[in-house]
Amino acid sequence: MAEEQGAAGQAGVTAEVLQTSVKKYYELKLSHFKFKPMIWNDNLTLDVGDIYTRLVLVATSAKQLKLCEKYNRSESVRAEQRKELKSLDDLFKPDVTGLSTAPSCILIEGEAGGGKTTFLSKLALDAISQKTELGKQHNVVLFIRLREVRVGETIEEMVWDQCVDDTAEGIDVHSIRAILQRNESRVLFLLDGYDELQPEARAPKQAIPELLDGVMHPKSTIVITSRPSAGVQQYTRPDCHINILGFSPEYMVKYVRKYFMKNSELAEDFIRQYFIVKPEHSHLAIDDLIFLKNQDILSNLIQTPVFLMFVCVLWEEDQEMVSTGTMTGLYDNLLTCLVTKHCRREEVDMPTEGLPTEVAESLLQLGKLALEALLRNETLIDLTEAKREKVDWELLFKLGVVSLEVSSSKLHPRKQLNFSHKTMQEFLAGRYVARALVNQNIVELLQLTSIAKALELGNLLQFTCGCDSRATQAVMEELSNLSKKEFSNLRPDDFQTSHLPVKPDMEKSVQTYSRFMLLCLNILSGRKEPDMLQAVSRALPVIIMDLDRLCKKHSTLKYYLENTQSSQFPEGMVLELFYVSSSKALQYLEETFTSTIPGLRLDLRMCHHCNVTFDSPDETARLVSVLKNVPGLRVLQLVDTALTPSSLQPLVLGFSHMSLLEELDLSWNPDLGNAGMEVLKVGLSSVPHLAVLRLGEVEMTAVGMSSLAPYMRHLVALRELDISYNEIGDTGIKSLTTVLLILTAMQVLGLKRIGIGPKCMCTLVPVLCQLTRLIKLDISDNAIGDPGLECLATILPHFTAMKALVLRETGIGDRGISSLIKALPHLVQLQVLDVGFNNTGDSGIVSLVQTLCQPSKLDMVQNPPGDKSLTTSPHCNTTLQELYIGYNSEVSGAGLGKVAQLISALPALTRLDMSGYEDLFGNSSPVHLSDTAAMALAEALPRLPALDLLVLENISMEPAGFQAVVQAAEEHPTLGSLRFSRRRVPDGANTTARCLELSIF
Repeated sequence: MAEEQGAAGQAGVTAEVLQTSVKKYYELKLSHFKFKPMIWNDNLTLDVGDIYTRLVLVATSAKQLKLCEKYNRSESVRAEQRKELKSLDDLFKPDVTGLSTAPSCILIEGEAGGGKTTFLSKLALDAISQKTELGKQHNVVLFIRLREVRVGETIEEMVWDQCVDDTAEGIDVHSIRAILQRNESRVLFLLDGYDELQPEARAPKQAIPELLDGVMHPKSTIVITSRPSAGVQQYTRPDCHINILGFSPEYMVKYVRKYFMKNSELAEDFIRQYFIVKPEHSHLAIDDLIFLKNQDILSNLIQTPVFLMFVCVLWEEDQEMVSTGTMTGLYDNLLTCLVTKHCRREEVDMPTEGLPTEVAESLLQLGKLALEALLRNETLIDLTEAKREKVDWELLFKLGVVSLEVSSSKLHPRKQLNFSHKTMQEFLAGRYVARALVNQNIVELLQLTSIAKALELGNLLQFTCGCDSRATQAVMEELSNLSKKEFSNLRPDDFQTSHLPVKPDMEKSVQTYSRFMLLCLNILSGRKEPDMLQAVSRALPVIIMDLDRLCKKHSTLKYYLENTQSSQFPEGMVLELFYVSSSKALQYLEETFTSTIPGLRLDLRMCHHCNVTFDSPDETARLVSVLKNVPGLRVLQLVDTALTPSSLQPLVLGFSHMSLLEELDLSWNPDLGNAGMEVLKVGLSSVPHLAVLRLGEVEMTAVGMSSLAPYMRHLVALRELDISYNEIGDTGIKSLTTVLLILTAMQVLGLKRIGIGPKCMCTLVPVLCQLTRLIKLDISDNAIGDPGLECLATILPHFTAMKALVLRETGIGDRGISSLIKALPHLVQLQVLDVGFNNTGDSGIVSLVQTLCQPSKLDMVQNPPGDKSLTTSPHCNTTLQELYIGYNSEVSGAGLGKVAQLISALPALTRLDMSGYEDLFGNSSPVHLSDTAAMALAEALPRLPALDLLVLENISMEPAGFQAVVQAAEEHPTLGSLRFSRRRVPDGANTTARCLELSIF
């Protein structure tokens, strides 16, 4: 290895010397290197400056985005908040990221051909020249192609192999190691293509996993690119998660003009065909001057740089060849184009159908090697292997399908065949698989044994299905089998916010299913056939679409809806239209549901996050006219959409066409007011199956509640009612109690901030006592005080199904907590308890936690003391998952210290808030956690194996205690966020831990 070549490593070599060598190497290989997008075309050469254009970066981690979380937002929106970034420099602005320190790990994901490598190459060039914030903060910039990394290589060997100029003197692996160690906080690793890293090199203890995990060079900064869900998060929790979505229309047009710079007429023809370009003198911003004409498959394809390039090639050859609407069709035509050009050059006749025999055979042989390489997670084919298989590689080289290159690796010099892009490798492998499936089993051929493997081979499967109908049947049959095995428990409700803690495996299943669904729809878009439609229907128990998916899959979805038998529809279809104007949302809905679709159970969720407003009766009338075509409408959410009494009127009249409606959410529409409740009440009789009614913050008072309540009496199926953030007061509560007596199916009752006082609580309690099926009760932000809680506590033993009890900011103290403690043993299924922001003291909080730490009756049944096979101690409470005891005004550091000693007896906890109290005016001293208490907390964290969130705001610590807690949190396998007050961080303390979030409080 390179170690041997550096036995006399130069200890005196500086970071500046290394960086000078690296810069020289990058400028040679990246900047001055001429990229040939089409191997056969010597006249078309572009450097990085030509092929790089601004890509749309979308931040997806809610952790780093300062966007307020709207009321009852869906899980998919919360997990994927979108914010366009101008460049990675935006990630060094706290007002953008919400991070207190510069991010140390940035994950950039994008689909195949999206421009990840080009982006990172340009990033390396700009950083090495200190043109960017990344470059200014780092004096060692290292660009490493992960596909070149081999098992057992060290980081310094990778750097010597891939980053250092051949002519550099005195630089070897020893000096590189010393430089990296001395300058760790100034080192920037740019890791390209985690999805192309060999499986063996991804294993624990290998260099890249240890670098990502912080075992090696923990103070360095990492930017890593990957296709989605390649497993980066197995070893690191990125501070920032970015998606590359491809070109914006403006930059697509720029690219086309660059490509056809010698034939501007062709360029303008192309632009006129696919784009609308408004006059430059328009008052609109440049991004609004150019946009795509259509939202068809081809328009979606050309947003990806590599596909746009291929379409330009076809446009140049024959504009008719561009008309294909599928990825496979595009590549088929590209292959035909390559062969035609070859035959023309070689003066050989091109067959009227198909390809010349010699070419066809060589391509199949190459496809076999391409498949074998893919299954090894490799993108290059060793030339010796091609020769051994008697592949006519010279013919393939002449065609332009592959290029011959000598590896730039000093450690592994070799000649190899390289595809113009990984998607070309997948296409050729797919052609081979389609042929091979005639005689071979797909599971054995592709090792297709799980959904994860199917997603890994997603492009290959799409190309395979695009090539042959019989292959499509084989693929979809196996995908359907895998779906039944892995997604049998998924339901439409799993794709929205849950009132109860969601198990990590369920969250993972939801995310995986969303990607699997897109794969199936992509396959359907390439082969719209009846048999294929049935196969997709069998594979997909739920279809969930956001705006982006709806745009890209619109024609496929329409085909699906118009041709699927009502008996074959999925259990549910979910449409989420959050990031679009109301006019655009209505347009998509009108184009999608053009006629009645019986049997379709639709969940329609719309929100104001990007101007979805329904303040006009005309707009709601249009919405109703669409929904008439979906008589099976199950869910209608119009949250924060500026509804008014007049615009609500057409919607309520339309309820007669929504008789199967089960969920109605009109929350955060304050313009509705009492007048809106007058409108709403007359329509409730038309939706007898309503099970969920949410009217949070609609400015309803006692008048509105009194008017609405009598019309709710027939909603006997109602399982959830939320009237939070409405000042209905004592009078309104009395009206509510008259109807609650009838609604005995109630499971979730949201009464947050509605003006309940102690006396009102005593009025409400006898009625609540009848609702024995309650699993969640939220009476937070109501001043019920100790008397109110004492009254409530008398009936809590009746709620044996209770899983979430929220008593946040209700003015309760030790006396009230004492009454709650007596009732807790009866709440055997309690998963969430929130008593934060109250007046409880040390005695109450410690007693509460002591009681919670005792095993519930359910635990005792499931974990009998004599059962030695159990991994969980029977002396623990394994039911409670979320505990919020922070911000209690009378709790001291000593009290929290005692809690820290007890808390390990709650091993199922996923969220824990132990924050101290500090008044808004800063008149109180912060709660101080002694080193002893902090050490106890640090020791408890490893015994909370599921913990995801720990909140310790408004707490001061000594440096040693603070570092102990932070270190324990950073080493915790699941703890994603430790929240601490920025101004309470001890002077000089290290705050670089990736899990640490510093708030302004």
